[in-house]
Amino acid sequence: MTRSALEENLAILIAAETLSVPSREYRFAPPRRWRFDFAWPAIKLAVEVEGGTWSGGRHTRGAGFAKDCEKYNAAASLGWRVLRFTKEMIEDRTAIEMIRGALLGWRDYE
Repeated sequence: MTRSALEENLAILIAAETLSVPSREYRFAPPRRWRFDFAWPAIKLAVEVEGGTWSGGRHTRGAGFAKDCEKYNAAASLGWRVLRFTKEMIEDRTAIEMIRGALLGWRDYE
């Protein structure tokens, strides 16, 4: 699978913040082929990078949106917390702050 530039940017931010290293393209519900962009399986935390939110990308069109709903609902039913981030949220550091908070149990999140 190819990784998007947004995913790579977020990976760089995670490394720079010295947060625990996530699994990439983590398959969470075999035999389904669903994968999370980033996952911390031990605590069932996942991160999805949602590209194309303003350009009519796959995640915002009918069929793609419906498939994402199925995936995220399945993840929730299996006990996963899924954080979803747009390009803007990665660039303005909202994403990294929320990931830090989730990894720390929100105890240090401001």
